[in-house]
Amino acid sequence: MAWHDRRVASRPAAEQHLKDLALLRRVRDRIDREYAQPLDVEALARGVHMSAGHLSRQFRLAYGESPYSYLMTRRIERAMALLRRGDLSVTEVCFAVGCSSLGTFSTRFTELVGVPPSVYRREHAEAAAGMPPCVARQVTRPIRNREAPVPAPHLA
Repeated sequence: MAWHDRRVASRPAAEQHLKDLALLRRVRDRIDREYAQPLDVEALARGVHMSAGHLSRQFRLAYGESPYSYLMTRRIERAMALLRRGDLSVTEVCFAVGCSSLGTFSTRFTELVGVPPSVYRREHAEAAAGMPPCVARQVTRPIRNREAPVPAPHLA
């Protein structure tokens, strides 16, 4: 195959890649908008006419994490803001951000933030008071992929 023929043959692949990236952006935007809705990978994949497996693989390649992990991170970010307000219980926050299991919510929250939601609520209520919301979001953003620092043991 001549060089010119290879370049022409790769053009459709490049165009398809750009189309896939646009679809993945749509999925990510939908998660950002509808994080509190009952979303699962199958529903997200149907929305962009992909199989759930293909969506998961492509999303991970593009964004470094699975669609489910991205969704849970969005939910935990919102939960952190609600818990800082201090007027809702952990259970109310769990359901307000779209989680249907308090156990799963608490586990994922602890993985991302480093402390359980009840401790976060107690220690961080009003912590971002007076900060512009965009700064508070940046300062309090959860750490992804289980990178939360492990608290040092208190020696008495």
